Amino acid sequence: MNETSRTLPAVGVDLGGTKVETALVDDAGRILASNRQPTHAEKGPDAIRRAVCDAVKACLARSSQRPSGVGVGIAGQVDGDTGEVYAAPNLGWHNVPLKAELEAELSLPVYVTNDVRAAAWGEWKYGAGRGVNDLVCVFVGTGIGGGIVSGGRMMEGCSNTAGELGHMVIVHDGRKCTCPGSGCLEAYAGGWSIAERAKEAVRADAVAGASIVSAAGGIENITAKVVGGTSQKGDPLARRLMDETAAYLGSGITGVVNAFNPRLIILGGGVIEGSPELVQAVENHVRPRALKAAASKLKFVKAALGNDAGVVGAAAMAQHMSGGGPSR
Repeated sequence: MNETSRTLPAVGVDLGGTKVETALVDDAGRILASNRQPTHAEKGPDAIRRAVCDAVKACLARSSQRPSGVGVGIAGQVDGDTGEVYAAPNLGWHNVPLKAELEAELSLPVYVTNDVRAAAWGEWKYGAGRGVNDLVCVFVGTGIGGGIVSGGRMMEGCSNTAGELGHMVIVHDGRKCTCPGSGCLEAYAGGWSIAERAKEAVRADAVAGASIVSAAGGIENITAKVVGGTSQKGDPLARRLMDETAAYLGSGITGVVNAFNPRLIILGGGVIEGSPELVQAVENHVRPRALKAAASKLKFVKAALGNDAGVVGAAAMAQHMSGGGPSR
C-alpha cells in the first residue's frame, strides 16, 4: 500500500429516521466537511437513497479531495457481503439493495453496516477506545446496541448481527420488547423503556410523580431525558428510576464482561449523554458481580465522540474496507 492511498479520506453517512448526517473524514478522524439532509422516510426507499446521494455530493462539493469510499451506518440488519438492508424498522425498509444502488449513483465503493457498530468503530479507532484491542461499546439511546472488539477485530457474527446487546434477555418472561422477545435489556434500560416505566410509576403514585409530570408537561410527554433531568435535581422517584436503570444495565454488562473479557467498557448514546453519572453507577453494579478474573483489568469510560461517532465510524470502516486507511 503506497502512502497516498493511506491518506485518502472517506465519507461517513449516519442514516437515521429523520435526518441524514454526512461527513468527509480523513485518516486521523478529523471531519473535513459535513452536511445534513432530512431523510423523508415517509417517501420510501427511493427518496431516502436520493437524500443520501444529495448529502454525499453536497459534502464532496466542499472539498477538493476524492474519497476512497463511502460508509453508511443504518439502524437495522445488513448483509455484510451484499450491503442489502434486511430490515430497518425506523425507515420501514425490508430487503433494500442499498449498497448496489448507491454505488451506481455515486461511482464510489460503498460499505453498509449497522449504525451502532459504525459508532463503536469510531470510538475504537478515534475515540475513547483508541489503542485498545479488547473492548465493548454499549450505546444507550432510544434503544440499546453495541459493538464488540476482540483481539483487535470487530466481531460481526455469522450473519453480521453481532453486537445486538440490547436484546440479551436479563429477566425471564419479563417486559415485552420491541423485538419478538420479552425480558430484553432494552425493555428495561432503553430510552423508550425508561419513559414507559416512569409513566407506570407516575400513574401508580401521582403525588410521588408530580415533579416528573410537571417537568414533562403531562404524563404522555415523559421521556428518558425528562426522567434523567428530574433525577439530577434530586426528585426521589426519578432517582429511583435511574438507579433501577443502572442496575439493569449492570446486570446485562456483567454478562458481557464475563463472556468477552474486555479491557474497556465504553458507554455512550443519548441516555448516557443526558445522565453521565450512569457510567460510574453501572461500574458500581458490575464490579462486585463479575468474575474476578474477567474484571481485574477492566475500565469503564464514557464515549468520547458524541454525535460524530456515527459518521466518523462509518467513514473509518469504509476506509478500512477499501484499503485506504492504516491497518489496526
